[in-house]
Amino acid sequence: MEEITKVAVDAMGGDNAPFEIVKGAVEAVQENSKIKVYLVGKQDAVEAELSKYTYDKQRIEVVNATEIIETAEPPVMAIRKKKDSSIVVALNLVKDGTCDAFVSAGSSGAVLVGGQLIVGRIKGVERPPLAPLIPTEKGVSLLIDCGANVDARPSHLVQFAKMGSVYMESVMGVDKPKVAIVNIGAEEEKGNALVKETFPLLKNCPEINFIGSIEARDIPSGYADVIVCEAFAGNIILKLYEGVGATLIKMVKQGMMGSLRSKIGALLVKPALKKTLKGFSLEEHGGAPLLGLNGLVVKTHGSSKSIEIKNSVLQCVTFKEQNINEKIREKVILKD
Repeated sequence: MEEITKVAVDAMGGDNAPFEIVKGAVEAVQENSKIKVYLVGKQDAVEAELSKYTYDKQRIEVVNATEIIETAEPPVMAIRKKKDSSIVVALNLVKDGTCDAFVSAGSSGAVLVGGQLIVGRIKGVERPPLAPLIPTEKGVSLLIDCGANVDARPSHLVQFAKMGSVYMESVMGVDKPKVAIVNIGAEEEKGNALVKETFPLLKNCPEINFIGSIEARDIPSGYADVIVCEAFAGNIILKLYEGVGATLIKMVKQGMMGSLRSKIGALLVKPALKKTLKGFSLEEHGGAPLLGLNGLVVKTHGSSKSIEIKNSVLQCVTFKEQNINEKIREKVILKD
């Protein structure tokens, strides 16, 4: 009998809740028979959306939660006061072992705070980082951290590098993933105080395959498999990635429709171009896992459509099957 991965999904989180969230959950269980989804949110609204689809009723369960944490709310206060919010109820499903993972497009702050306060950190993890997969010329790279720790210390970045290596090796199948630290130049003596202090620690860390510094322009080429930085720089890199990607796609489409000749050419290259652009879309790679917790917490974009919700749910299966948390305990914490 195949093992089922149980995923709690915040049905009320994000700009497109609950319709895109519910749609993504349905698509996930239709694509993979090893998933059961617990849709957490206002029961009437969630069930109304579910009624639009045909799916295996045994593999989607609705869990009622009467409150919603809004994006503008102070995260700590919201987590403590709104005990019946979709985020808090769903995180408690992970904490008590009912579910293996949690996926949300809701308040980033609430997800980060709730993940640490409710699910809890693995003993020995100093700071859990958010680590999205970003598309590159060679496939994908892991950007760690992109939003959880804007004031990280060198010891935090070393743990990020170790956790990122475990993730890329176990989930993505990359042998000896190449690790680089974000910097303003390739030379070892360059960088701010944090980078200068962290560089020799990474250089002398036997558990990782450290290749030195990486400049932002080299990230899309796939120069490194694990890109280490504190969250301030990481979030800027991620947002610029998203903006440039969306703008380029828009400009390519406009260029192809500019004349009769370009329209004919567009018809000829459309299949290959569509495949290429799809591979370079962030939504194709799911959400960002918050690594180093006792259970899996995945944060997706607030504007997520069903495809990103689906892919975020699907990535939870690999995370569980590869036993990432236990590997983090063994390879990151016990060796520190």
